[in-house]
Amino acid sequence: MGFKEELVGVIELSSEELDKIPKGFQRIGDIVIVDLSRFDDSRKVEIGEGILKVFPYIKTVCSKEGPIGGEFREPSVKVVAGLEDTVVTHVESGIKYRFDVCKIMFAKGNMVERVRIPKLVKDGEVIVDMFAGIGYFSLGIGKLARPEKVYAIELNPVSFGFLEENVGLNKISDRVEVVNGDNREVIDGLVANGVRADRVVMGYLPPPKEFLPWAFKIVKDNGVIHYEDLVNVDDVENEVERIVNEVREVANGCGKDVELVSDRKIKSYGPKVGHWVFDIRVVGKV
Repeated sequence: MGFKEELVGVIELSSEELDKIPKGFQRIGDIVIVDLSRFDDSRKVEIGEGILKVFPYIKTVCSKEGPIGGEFREPSVKVVAGLEDTVVTHVESGIKYRFDVCKIMFAKGNMVERVRIPKLVKDGEVIVDMFAGIGYFSLGIGKLARPEKVYAIELNPVSFGFLEENVGLNKISDRVEVVNGDNREVIDGLVANGVRADRVVMGYLPPPKEFLPWAFKIVKDNGVIHYEDLVNVDDVENEVERIVNEVREVANGCGKDVELVSDRKIKSYGPKVGHWVFDIRVVGKV
């Protein structure tokens, strides 16, 4: 029996209302997030209470009210039923991610990428994780690989607070150093102190092209940059070539050259748009 069919068993819903409720929802720990934005506030509460009856192990139901927005890509989510506490600990591949679902975006569709990157890290590597968030990549690298050091950089004070907490929860503070600040200023400081990275993670959308000069500033020759962008899935070959050329243009401006090691689709982003990752190696100077 599907979610909507189960819901009809505990709350009276018209066919028109059923059409407004999506077939699926996101569950993070003991919190359910479902798009109820097409209902008025009182009806959201009633439907939310119905969802709690369908899933008695859930403590809170939140409504997704709109798209992600703002400088820090904050979700538009609010509690409609259950407990007001929206801080959750999500466990994935043995890694603990603690965060507030009303303040922090967590894309479960990126799970494969969060495991793939640590598998690429060789023993003793130095990693710079730009846009570290709550530790989406830094935690996995610190927990599943054996780096010499991970520098996890995050500007958003809310995300940074959870990043600090998550490093402690996962007992990797000896390998992961968290830094609250702008990537450009932090990297300038790291470079001035002699830090060079074997690998730079740029797991952020929209594509952070303007930050690429700092990635090239700190990455070693033969190092790798993991860069994300959006691709028209109807023209993948040309799109990949275009994006790699854009990265190469920035690299050349920094006196470096690059080659594409691999590219892959992370997940669908929208109609005919894919969220893509590019593993790009710095191959020398120009």
